[in-house]
Amino acid sequence: MAQAGRRPPVKVALIDYRAGNLTSVEKAFAALGADLFIPAAPPELERADAIVVPGVGHFAATGALGDAWVRAIRASLERERPLLGICLGMQWLYERSDESPDLPGLGIFRGRCARLPSEWNRASVKIPHVGWNSLDIRRRDSIVDQVAAGSQVYFTHSFAAPITPDTVAVTEHGREFAAVVQRGRIAGVQFHPEKSGEVGLQVLRNFLELAR
Repeated sequence: MAQAGRRPPVKVALIDYRAGNLTSVEKAFAALGADLFIPAAPPELERADAIVVPGVGHFAATGALGDAWVRAIRASLERERPLLGICLGMQWLYERSDESPDLPGLGIFRGRCARLPSEWNRASVKIPHVGWNSLDIRRRDSIVDQVAAGSQVYFTHSFAAPITPDTVAVTEHGREFAAVVQRGRIAGVQFHPEKSGEVGLQVLRNFLELAR
């Protein structure tokens, strides 16, 4: 039983589809008091208060999230469970990616992810985009509550999502791209909040609030 005046921890399902090391994500949520677990099968999502889809690398890795996982995640969304996509996990929330054009994404957000160009404002830029960069907040939503405009966060990626009405913040590298998106209880961040210091932890806190 939770102590009087204290809220019970949010039970977060961290989806492991073999696309990156989950340790740093686990540590970040644990530091915020979340009750994290890695579901072994889609039916286990029924006991989650919130779902996180992390990931790094090639979009083809999301093919491991087959029909059973997609159905279970969509069922969780219908139960109003929050969903957060991180890096590759955010790109998977879109319809497709040019990195693996025949593989559909979850399709929550419209549009497709495309490779960042190697030139911006007549200057060459290094791809992949690796390192710290700033957030240009275009509209306020709960995922960026208490996050200051211009905050620095850590990126590592070559493909990025388009800017749409769901975009909360953009970042510039090769071109402007969606760095934070949100629609209701569904959000995505192209950067790695677990590697972005206090700003990243605040984003994760904001996500946990969606589940309370």
